Amino acid sequence: MRTRTWMAAATVALALAGSGRADLTKAMAEQNLEKRSQLALDNATAAYKEARAAYDKGENERVVEFLKEVEESVTLAEASLTQTGKNPRRSPKYFKKAELDTRELTKRIEAFEREMAFNDRPMLAKVKAKIQQVHDDLLVGLMEGRKK
Repeated sequence: MRTRTWMAAATVALALAGSGRADLTKAMAEQNLEKRSQLALDNATAAYKEARAAYDKGENERVVEFLKEVEESVTLAEASLTQTGKNPRRSPKYFKKAELDTRELTKRIEAFEREMAFNDRPMLAKVKAKIQQVHDDLLVGLMEGRKK
């Protein structure tokens, strides 16, 4: 199980390394996995703000790029927390922070979606689903803990 988790995290890291994201590269350089997850979520929030700004300027191609970065950042955060091997109920600090951050990001994405033109909304569907899935997984981990 740990080998599979490690391989998944390594695959995500390699995929993200090739994407050329400067801020995400900073997060990936962090050795502490818990801090890495927090840096990745901070990057997701920053990328979301950039996506909003690009949408206001009518630059939909850049919006898609920034939304992809949001999704990659959330994926890295999830993989980093999983890779710690810690029980979220016994060491909840970073897990709870990530749960709160993903909840806030979900709310922001939903507000963004309501403000978008109807034809532009599909570009948010994938990232919104990913953030919600990560949030739900974190919440379940905090509430149930690790299965034995």
